[in-house]
Amino acid sequence: MKTKYDRVIGIDPDVNKSGVTELHVETRMLNIASLSFPDLMDYLQYMKKKFMDKGENVIVVIEAGWKRQSNWHTTNTRSIAAAAKTGNNTGRNHEVARKIAEMARHYGLEVDEIMPLKKCWKGTDGKITHEELSYIVGGLDKRQSQDCRDSCLIAWEYAGLPIKIKAR
Repeated sequence: MKTKYDRVIGIDPDVNKSGVTELHVETRMLNIASLSFPDLMDYLQYMKKKFMDKGENVIVVIEAGWKRQSNWHTTNTRSIAAAAKTGNNTGRNHEVARKIAEMARHYGLEVDEIMPLKKCWKGTDGKITHEELSYIVGGLDKRQSQDCRDSCLIAWEYAGLPIKIKAR
């Protein structure tokens, strides 16, 4: 059973800018951002000082893609070079995730590295769309990047909040 957290910080790591969502569980208030690695490190320190140091229970939840076992295969339409490039980019993202986790722990934050969530949505490659996420969380002010939407879904699901789906 998961501990009850006051705030869940969901992170979908990326080499350039990671999707980051802070969820205040009780009010279901979301703060969503796309942050570079240095800005994310500043943000985590800020979150620790603002909330954890004042007694709130905070957890950082990071998508850990390396926990999913997969193989990169070439096909007639995909070259070895393309597969190698994909593998290199994936490895870079995994390392960013590991460094985010390492630094968050260094700052004294609790961290959970989770398997990527199932891709079962209407977007490209099963990714969640703006409309689907907005329906689940009760409305979003503006469109977010895919990394931001994924970070929001990570925080929402981790907090155990309901994921309602429109019937077809």
